[in-house]
Amino acid sequence: MSAAVLILYTGGTIGMTPTDQGLTPTPGLHGRIEQQFGASLAELPSFDLLELEPLIDSANITPAHWQRLAALLAEHWDNYQGFVILHGTDTMAYSAGALAFMLGACARNVLFTGAQIPLGLPGSDAADNLRNALLLAAGPRLPDVCLVFNNQLLRGSRIRKVSSKRFAAFDSPNEAPLGELGAAARLHHERLLSADSASRAPQLAAQLNFEPGAVALLTLHPCMPAALYDALLADNHCRAIVLLSYGAGNIPSRDQAFNAFLRRARARSKVLVNVSQCLDGGVSPGTYAASAALQEQGVLSGGDMTPEAAFCKLHWLIAGGRDQQALRDDWAQLYCGERSSD
Repeated sequence: MSAAVLILYTGGTIGMTPTDQGLTPTPGLHGRIEQQFGASLAELPSFDLLELEPLIDSANITPAHWQRLAALLAEHWDNYQGFVILHGTDTMAYSAGALAFMLGACARNVLFTGAQIPLGLPGSDAADNLRNALLLAAGPRLPDVCLVFNNQLLRGSRIRKVSSKRFAAFDSPNEAPLGELGAAARLHHERLLSADSASRAPQLAAQLNFEPGAVALLTLHPCMPAALYDALLADNHCRAIVLLSYGAGNIPSRDQAFNAFLRRARARSKVLVNVSQCLDGGVSPGTYAASAALQEQGVLSGGDMTPEAAFCKLHWLIAGGRDQQALRDDWAQLYCGERSSD
Protein backbone atom coordinates (compact mmCIF):
# COMPACT_ATOMS: atom_id res chain seq x y z
CA MET A 1 0.00 0.00 0.00
CA SER A 2 1.81 3.11 -1.25
CA ALA A 3 -0.72 5.51 0.23
CA ALA A 4 -3.61 5.37 2.68
CA VAL A 5 -6.27 6.94 0.46
CA LEU A 6 -7.12 6.95 -3.22
CA ILE A 7 -8.81 10.12 -4.48
CA LEU A 8 -11.01 9.61 -7.53
CA TYR A 9 -11.46 12.94 -9.28
CA THR A 10 -14.50 12.82 -11.55
CA GLY A 11 -14.76 16.56 -12.23
CA GLY A 12 -17.01 19.08 -10.55
CA THR A 13 -16.51 22.54 -9.11
CA ILE A 14 -13.81 21.51 -6.64
CA GLY A 15 -11.32 20.97 -9.47
CA MET A 16 -12.57 23.54 -11.97
CA THR A 17 -10.68 26.54 -13.29
CA PRO A 18 -12.02 29.71 -14.97
CA THR A 19 -12.27 29.84 -18.78
CA ASP A 20 -13.88 32.21 -21.27
CA GLN A 21 -16.97 29.96 -21.23
CA GLY A 22 -17.09 29.76 -17.41
CA LEU A 23 -15.79 27.26 -14.88
CA THR A 24 -14.78 23.91 -16.37
CA PRO A 25 -13.21 20.68 -14.98
CA THR A 26 -9.45 20.82 -15.43
CA PRO A 27 -6.78 18.07 -15.21
CA GLY A 28 -3.74 18.45 -12.97
CA LEU A 29 -5.61 18.61 -9.67
CA HIS A 30 -2.82 16.89 -7.71
CA GLY A 31 -0.50 19.82 -8.33
CA ARG A 32 -3.17 22.33 -7.32
CA ILE A 33 -3.77 20.41 -4.08
CA GLU A 34 -0.06 20.51 -3.27
CA GLN A 35 0.03 24.23 -4.00
CA GLN A 36 -3.05 24.91 -1.86
CA PHE A 37 -1.96 22.94 1.22
CA GLY A 38 1.78 23.55 1.05
CA ALA A 39 3.69 22.26 4.08
CA SER A 40 0.44 21.37 5.89
CA LEU A 41 -0.07 18.54 3.41
CA ALA A 42 2.37 16.49 5.50
CA GLU A 43 -0.18 16.55 8.35
CA LEU A 44 -2.77 14.75 6.23
CA PRO A 45 -2.99 11.06 5.29
CA SER A 46 -0.95 10.04 2.27
CA PHE A 47 -2.96 9.77 -0.94
CA ASP A 48 -2.81 8.93 -4.60
CA LEU A 49 -5.04 10.73 -7.09
CA LEU A 50 -6.68 9.21 -10.15
CA GLU A 51 -8.36 11.53 -12.64
CA LEU A 52 -11.18 10.19 -14.78
CA GLU A 53 -10.85 10.73 -18.51
CA PRO A 54 -12.64 12.71 -19.61
CA LEU A 55 -13.44 14.83 -16.59
CA ILE A 56 -17.11 15.82 -16.52
CA ASP A 57 -19.40 18.44 -15.13
CA SER A 58 -21.72 16.48 -12.86
CA ALA A 59 -24.75 17.75 -14.79
CA ASN A 60 -23.72 15.13 -17.38
CA ILE A 61 -23.67 12.18 -14.96
CA THR A 62 -25.52 9.01 -16.04
CA PRO A 63 -25.93 5.58 -14.41
CA ALA A 64 -23.05 4.40 -16.58
CA HIS A 65 -20.75 6.64 -14.52
CA TRP A 66 -21.92 4.95 -11.32
CA GLN A 67 -20.87 1.63 -12.79
CA ARG A 68 -17.52 3.07 -13.81
CA LEU A 69 -16.92 4.33 -10.28
CA ALA A 70 -17.73 0.88 -8.91
CA ALA A 71 -15.30 -0.67 -11.38
CA LEU A 72 -12.52 1.70 -10.29
CA LEU A 73 -13.20 0.96 -6.64
CA ALA A 74 -13.10 -2.77 -7.38
CA GLU A 75 -9.78 -2.41 -9.20
CA HIS A 76 -8.12 -0.63 -6.27
CA TRP A 77 -10.16 -1.97 -3.33
CA ASP A 78 -7.40 -3.98 -1.67
CA ASN A 79 -4.71 -1.34 -2.10
CA TYR A 80 -6.11 1.49 0.02
CA GLN A 81 -7.67 2.02 3.42
CA GLY A 82 -10.24 4.42 2.07
CA PHE A 83 -11.49 6.30 -0.95
CA VAL A 84 -12.50 9.92 -1.56
CA ILE A 85 -14.65 10.63 -4.60
CA LEU A 86 -14.47 14.24 -5.78
CA HIS A 87 -17.74 14.98 -7.54
CA GLY A 88 -19.79 17.92 -8.73
CA THR A 89 -22.52 19.06 -6.36
CA ASP A 90 -25.36 19.13 -8.92
CA THR A 91 -25.85 15.36 -9.02
CA MET A 92 -23.88 14.37 -5.92
CA ALA A 93 -27.05 13.08 -4.23
CA TYR A 94 -27.68 10.69 -7.11
CA SER A 95 -24.14 9.29 -7.30
CA ALA A 96 -23.72 8.99 -3.53
CA GLY A 97 -27.12 7.31 -3.32
CA ALA A 98 -26.32 4.90 -6.12
CA LEU A 99 -22.99 3.87 -4.58
CA ALA A 100 -24.69 3.47 -1.20
CA PHE A 101 -27.04 0.87 -2.67
CA MET A 102 -24.28 -0.76 -4.69
CA LEU A 103 -21.89 -1.19 -1.74
CA GLY A 104 -24.14 -1.40 1.33
CA ALA A 105 -22.17 -1.51 4.59
CA CYS A 106 -18.93 -1.34 2.67
CA ALA A 107 -15.70 -2.75 4.07
CA ARG A 108 -13.67 0.32 3.06
CA ASN A 109 -14.38 3.97 3.77
CA VAL A 110 -15.99 5.58 0.72
CA LEU A 111 -16.60 9.31 1.02
CA PHE A 112 -17.93 11.82 -1.48
CA THR A 113 -17.01 15.48 -1.32
CA GLY A 114 -16.82 18.54 -3.52
CA ALA A 115 -17.06 22.29 -3.21
CA GLN A 116 -19.15 25.33 -4.00
CA ILE A 117 -16.06 27.35 -4.98
CA PRO A 118 -13.07 25.78 -6.79
CA LEU A 119 -9.91 24.90 -4.91
CA GLY A 120 -7.50 27.82 -4.88
CA LEU A 121 -10.02 30.58 -5.52
CA PRO A 122 -10.63 33.20 -2.79
CA GLY A 123 -13.09 32.12 -0.13
CA SER A 124 -13.21 28.52 -1.33
CA ASP A 125 -14.67 25.75 0.83
CA ALA A 126 -12.74 23.10 -1.10
CA ALA A 127 -9.70 22.73 1.18
CA ASP A 128 -11.77 22.18 4.34
CA ASN A 129 -14.01 19.61 2.63
CA LEU A 130 -11.04 17.73 1.18
CA ARG A 131 -9.12 17.80 4.46
CA ASN A 132 -12.04 16.36 6.40
CA ALA A 133 -12.68 13.70 3.77
CA LEU A 134 -9.04 12.55 3.75
CA LEU A 135 -8.89 12.30 7.53
CA LEU A 136 -12.08 10.24 7.68
CA ALA A 137 -11.13 8.04 4.74
CA ALA A 138 -7.90 7.01 6.49
CA GLY A 139 -9.58 6.58 9.88
CA PRO A 140 -11.64 3.80 11.50
CA ARG A 141 -14.22 2.04 9.39
CA LEU A 142 -17.36 3.94 8.44
CA PRO A 143 -19.79 1.32 7.06
CA ASP A 144 -21.88 3.89 5.20
CA VAL A 145 -21.12 5.53 1.86
CA CYS A 146 -21.14 9.12 3.08
CA LEU A 147 -20.89 12.75 2.04
CA VAL A 148 -18.42 15.12 3.70
CA PHE A 149 -19.49 18.73 3.26
CA ASN A 150 -19.42 21.93 5.30
CA ASN A 151 -18.13 20.18 8.43
CA GLN A 152 -20.86 17.55 8.37
CA LEU A 153 -20.91 13.83 7.69
CA LEU A 154 -24.16 12.78 5.99
CA ARG A 155 -25.45 9.40 4.85
CA GLY A 156 -25.13 9.09 1.08
CA SER A 157 -28.60 7.64 0.61
CA ARG A 158 -30.25 10.50 2.50
CA ILE A 159 -28.80 13.67 1.05
CA ARG A 160 -30.34 16.43 -1.03
CA LYS A 161 -28.70 19.50 -2.48
CA VAL A 162 -30.54 22.40 -0.85
CA SER A 163 -28.53 25.43 -1.96
CA SER A 164 -26.68 26.46 -5.10
CA LYS A 165 -24.72 29.16 -3.24
CA ARG A 166 -24.32 28.48 0.47
CA PHE A 167 -21.46 26.34 1.78
CA ALA A 168 -24.18 24.35 3.56
CA ALA A 169 -25.17 22.99 0.16
CA PHE A 170 -26.47 19.64 1.41
CA ASP A 171 -28.80 18.34 4.05
CA SER A 172 -30.31 15.01 5.05
CA PRO A 173 -33.78 16.37 5.81
CA ASN A 174 -35.25 13.34 7.54
CA GLU A 175 -32.16 12.18 9.38
CA ALA A 176 -29.67 13.78 11.76
CA PRO A 177 -26.05 14.09 10.57
CA LEU A 178 -23.77 11.12 11.18
CA GLY A 179 -21.10 13.47 12.45
CA GLU A 180 -19.96 17.03 13.02
CA LEU A 181 -16.45 17.65 11.75
CA GLY A 182 -13.82 20.33 12.08
CA ALA A 183 -11.64 21.11 15.09
CA ALA A 184 -13.87 19.24 17.56
CA ALA A 185 -15.00 16.34 15.37
CA ARG A 186 -17.70 14.07 16.73
CA LEU A 187 -19.04 10.96 15.01
CA HIS A 188 -22.38 9.45 16.01
CA HIS A 189 -21.53 5.78 15.63
CA GLU A 190 -24.98 4.73 16.82
CA ARG A 191 -26.45 6.33 13.69
CA LEU A 192 -24.23 4.40 11.27
CA LEU A 193 -25.34 1.19 9.60
CA SER A 194 -25.41 -1.67 12.08
CA ALA A 195 -22.83 -4.43 12.15
CA ASP A 196 -25.30 -6.94 10.68
CA SER A 197 -26.02 -4.79 7.59
CA ALA A 198 -25.06 -6.48 4.35
CA SER A 199 -21.82 -5.51 2.65
CA ARG A 200 -21.69 -5.74 -1.14
CA ALA A 201 -18.35 -6.13 -2.88
CA PRO A 202 -17.47 -3.51 -5.50
CA GLN A 203 -16.50 -6.33 -7.85
CA LEU A 204 -20.16 -7.43 -7.91
CA ALA A 205 -21.39 -3.84 -8.14
CA ALA A 206 -19.24 -3.31 -11.21
CA GLN A 207 -21.03 -6.19 -12.94
CA LEU A 208 -24.50 -4.67 -12.61
CA ASN A 209 -26.31 -3.83 -15.81
CA PHE A 210 -27.76 -0.35 -15.47
CA GLU A 211 -30.37 0.29 -18.14
CA PRO A 212 -30.51 3.81 -19.61
CA GLY A 213 -33.93 5.38 -19.14
CA ALA A 214 -35.19 2.59 -16.90
CA VAL A 215 -36.50 5.01 -14.25
CA ALA A 216 -38.35 8.33 -14.59
CA LEU A 217 -39.27 11.09 -12.16
CA LEU A 218 -42.74 12.62 -12.52
CA THR A 219 -43.38 15.76 -10.46
CA LEU A 220 -47.08 16.37 -9.97
CA HIS A 221 -48.35 19.89 -10.60
CA PRO A 222 -51.74 21.46 -11.30
CA CYS A 223 -53.24 20.78 -14.74
CA MET A 224 -50.64 18.32 -15.97
CA PRO A 225 -50.51 17.70 -19.75
CA ALA A 226 -51.85 14.25 -20.58
CA ALA A 227 -49.06 13.89 -23.15
CA LEU A 228 -46.60 13.40 -20.28
CA TYR A 229 -48.46 10.27 -19.22
CA ASP A 230 -48.65 8.95 -22.76
CA ALA A 231 -44.92 9.42 -23.31
CA LEU A 232 -43.97 7.49 -20.16
CA LEU A 233 -46.42 4.69 -20.86
CA ALA A 234 -45.27 4.31 -24.46
CA ASP A 235 -41.56 4.10 -23.53
CA ASN A 236 -40.75 0.41 -23.20
CA HIS A 237 -37.35 1.23 -21.71
CA CYS A 238 -39.02 2.97 -18.76
CA ARG A 239 -39.78 0.25 -16.21
CA ALA A 240 -40.38 2.32 -13.08
CA ILE A 241 -41.61 5.81 -12.24
CA VAL A 242 -41.07 7.88 -9.09
CA LEU A 243 -44.13 10.06 -8.42
CA LEU A 244 -43.34 13.27 -6.57
CA SER A 245 -46.71 13.88 -4.97
CA TYR A 246 -48.09 16.70 -2.86
CA GLY A 247 -47.58 16.87 0.91
CA ALA A 248 -48.17 13.56 2.65
CA GLY A 249 -48.62 11.73 -0.65
CA ASN A 250 -51.67 13.29 -2.25
CA ILE A 251 -52.57 13.28 -5.94
CA PRO A 252 -55.13 15.09 -8.14
CA SER A 253 -57.79 12.49 -7.37
CA ARG A 254 -60.45 14.20 -9.54
CA ASP A 255 -58.19 14.28 -12.59
CA GLN A 256 -59.55 11.50 -14.81
CA ALA A 257 -56.48 11.53 -17.04
CA PHE A 258 -54.21 10.94 -14.05
CA ASN A 259 -56.41 8.17 -12.70
CA ALA A 260 -56.35 6.55 -16.12
CA PHE A 261 -52.55 6.87 -16.12
CA LEU A 262 -52.33 4.91 -12.86
CA ARG A 263 -54.50 2.12 -14.25
CA ARG A 264 -52.63 1.98 -17.55
CA ALA A 265 -49.24 1.97 -15.82
CA ARG A 266 -50.27 -1.02 -13.74
CA ALA A 267 -51.60 -2.82 -16.82
CA ARG A 268 -48.25 -2.24 -18.57
CA SER A 269 -46.29 -3.63 -15.58
CA LYS A 270 -44.59 -0.36 -14.73
CA VAL A 271 -43.65 -0.06 -11.05
CA LEU A 272 -44.70 3.24 -9.46
CA VAL A 273 -43.27 4.61 -6.22
CA ASN A 274 -44.71 7.57 -4.32
CA VAL A 275 -42.50 10.12 -2.52
CA SER A 276 -43.25 13.61 -1.28
CA GLN A 277 -42.23 16.86 -2.95
CA CYS A 278 -41.70 18.29 0.55
CA LEU A 279 -38.14 18.65 1.74
CA ASP A 280 -39.03 17.40 5.21
CA GLY A 281 -41.32 14.53 6.13
CA GLY A 282 -42.61 11.89 3.73
CA VAL A 283 -45.69 10.20 2.38
CA SER A 284 -48.30 8.68 4.70
CA PRO A 285 -50.45 6.28 2.66
CA GLY A 286 -54.09 6.34 3.63
CA THR A 287 -53.99 9.56 5.64
CA TYR A 288 -55.98 11.51 3.06
CA ALA A 289 -58.74 10.31 0.77
CA ALA A 290 -56.92 12.10 -2.05
CA SER A 291 -54.25 9.38 -1.98
CA ALA A 292 -56.59 6.36 -1.96
CA ALA A 293 -56.20 5.65 -5.68
CA LEU A 294 -52.48 5.03 -5.19
CA GLN A 295 -53.10 2.09 -2.88
CA GLU A 296 -55.87 0.79 -5.13
CA GLN A 297 -53.49 0.69 -8.09
CA GLY A 298 -50.58 -0.85 -6.20
CA VAL A 299 -48.34 2.23 -6.06
CA LEU A 300 -45.49 1.58 -3.62
CA SER A 301 -44.70 3.94 -0.76
CA GLY A 302 -41.32 5.62 -0.53
CA GLY A 303 -41.87 6.69 3.08
CA ASP A 304 -39.55 9.56 3.84
CA MET A 305 -37.03 8.72 1.12
CA THR A 306 -35.64 11.50 -1.01
CA PRO A 307 -36.57 11.50 -4.71
CA GLU A 308 -32.89 10.90 -5.51
CA ALA A 309 -32.72 7.84 -3.27
CA ALA A 310 -35.93 6.39 -4.68
CA PHE A 311 -34.65 6.94 -8.23
CA CYS A 312 -31.31 5.26 -7.44
CA LYS A 313 -32.88 2.36 -5.53
CA LEU A 314 -35.15 1.51 -8.45
CA HIS A 315 -32.25 1.75 -10.91
CA TRP A 316 -30.14 -0.52 -8.69
CA LEU A 317 -32.87 -3.11 -8.23
CA ILE A 318 -33.51 -3.19 -11.98
CA ALA A 319 -29.76 -3.42 -12.71
CA GLY A 320 -29.67 -6.56 -10.58
CA GLY A 321 -31.94 -8.31 -13.07
CA ARG A 322 -35.19 -8.29 -11.08
CA ASP A 323 -38.47 -8.74 -12.87
CA GLN A 324 -41.52 -6.68 -11.93
CA GLN A 325 -42.67 -8.92 -9.08
CA ALA A 326 -39.17 -9.20 -7.57
CA LEU A 327 -38.79 -5.46 -7.89
CA ARG A 328 -42.01 -4.92 -5.96
CA ASP A 329 -41.11 -7.55 -3.36
CA ASP A 330 -37.63 -6.16 -2.72
CA TRP A 331 -38.65 -2.49 -2.64
CA ALA A 332 -39.70 -2.67 1.02
CA GLN A 333 -36.30 -3.92 2.20
CA LEU A 334 -33.86 -1.50 3.79
CA TYR A 335 -30.46 -1.74 2.15
CA CYS A 336 -28.43 1.29 3.28
CA GLY A 337 -30.52 3.32 5.73
CA GLU A 338 -32.34 5.00 2.85
CA ARG A 339 -35.51 5.68 4.84
CA SER A 340 -36.77 5.65 8.41
CA SER A 341 -37.96 2.30 9.71
CA ASP A 342 -41.71 1.75 9.63
